[in-house]
Amino acid sequence: MQRIALTISLLLSLLTSSLFANFFPSSVTRSVSYADGKEIKLSKPFPVNGMSGIVIHNFGNQLEAITGYIEQTAADGKSKLVAKEIIHHDELPSIKTPVSKGDKVIGGYLYDTVLLLAPDADTYAHITQHTAKHWIHPDLFAMFLSKEGDAYPTRENLAKFAKEYQVGLIYIIRKNSAVLLDPLSGKIIAKRTFKGAPKKAQYPFFMRFDSFKTGIFSKSGEGDYYQTMERL
Repeated sequence: MQRIALTISLLLSLLTSSLFANFFPSSVTRSVSYADGKEIKLSKPFPVNGMSGIVIHNFGNQLEAITGYIEQTAADGKSKLVAKEIIHHDELPSIKTPVSKGDKVIGGYLYDTVLLLAPDADTYAHITQHTAKHWIHPDLFAMFLSKEGDAYPTRENLAKFAKEYQVGLIYIIRKNSAVLLDPLSGKIIAKRTFKGAPKKAQYPFFMRFDSFKTGIFSKSGEGDYYQTMERL
């Protein structure tokens, strides 16, 4: 009965989520209207502050390249450069082209590729089955943390993981809310209420490995899931 009640509650929450059509910001295309090496301004603002985007420079002769990442910092489209290096390769030179007026910008780049952090298997399954995104399985993140020697998610290791696995958003289920974290900017870009999450998280609902010895990804599930998510 308890499981049926939880399922009904989750379904109601997911049905209610249809009212939040704008919860996931859509990718948008803009251009740089002003850049002086320090300040960057977009031709038209992104939908939300904290949203990141890639800058694409046209070198002519049908040659384009990503020259940096930006984060919108103000509602008028003012932005800042948050990263220069996009994809590192020892055999390829780093692109040193500065952001310039007229450069194309794709805001919300890879926002359809999402890592979901949820308190139990039922919550995870319901969300991923009812939301059309490219979901990155938490097993990959757990293995990444093991390799890094970290026991818990942080904004720092989420940003590093997102860059390595080309993840655009982190979808986090908290006690009474759901939030979207842009791992590049480190900003929460969307938040809504979420009803139906279990009172107690079940560690580690998504794990298929026994080699993690500490933290919320371990077999014993040490730590408090909700406290950890509130800190992100």
